[in-house]
Formats: sequence, C-alpha cells, structure tokens
Amino acid sequence: MPDTRPKLPGTPLLPIRGFAELSVGERFPLPSRTITHAHFAAFQALTGDNHPIHYDRPYCQALGHPDMLAHGLHVVALTAAGAGLFPHVVGPHLIGFTEVSARFLRPVFPDDTLYPLLEIAELRPQRRTGVVVMAATVDNQRGERVLEGRHSYLLRL
Repeated sequence: MPDTRPKLPGTPLLPIRGFAELSVGERFPLPSRTITHAHFAAFQALTGDNHPIHYDRPYCQALGHPDMLAHGLHVVALTAAGAGLFPHVVGPHLIGFTEVSARFLRPVFPDDTLYPLLEIAELRPQRRTGVVVMAATVDNQRGERVLEGRHSYLLRL
C-alpha cells in the first residue's frame, strides 16, 4: 500500500511515529520557565486582561496574597505541546489540537519557576483518525502542583 502521509520539507527532528506507535504513559516534558514581571506585563498586553489581581500588588496584599497572581491562561499556555517534542514525534500525522481543560490548584506568583509536563493518558482510535488525550500538569519550584488539565490532539492513522 502506498504511503499517503503528507510529506514535510527538511529532515525531521526525531523519527516520526504514527498513532499506533504511541503508548499510554509516554511523557513529554516542556521547558521550565521562571515567570517574571515582564511575562505578567506581556500577557496582560496580549490579552487585555487588566484585572488588578494581575498587576496591583497592594490590591493583592489587601486580599491576603503575598504578591500579584499570574493569569490562569498564561499558566495554561505553558503547556503548549509545540514547546516540546510531541509535535515532532508525530510530524505530519498531527491534524490539530482539538480540546483543552484545566483546573488551577494553586496561585502562581512572580519569580515562580514552573515545570510543565504532558503525558499520554488515553489513545482513542477512530476509523481514519485517532485522538491522543494528554494529561497536562504544571508544578512549581517547591514541587507543588499548580495546574492539572487535559489536551486532546487529532492524528491521522
């Protein structure tokens, strides 16, 4: 049977694997990041989210927080699969990112270092495609889980 997968230019970063070659439990660590005031400001400018919880230290302290809180969507964005190796592993099999959910478990403050991770939690084959469900987690520098979530990706079989 001829190979009908789309061909990408260049040399792949890693050997490309199809849906059937993936395994539940495979882990895809993402780069760690120390969240700075500059990240807070850039995310605020990008989203237009100007709630004082994200930029007004006295406001936050009046609510009992030691400092400003990171935008939740900023923390979710750190789980983007494209920052890691998963898209390179599946290469042209990847059709798209189809779903995301997240629970925010602890606040993230300036100067926290975050460690995102994606782990294959479920593989759901369909007729011509398959869904890869990833558990998304983010831990801080103290080993505390600050985010739990799920991503779904659609792949060609």
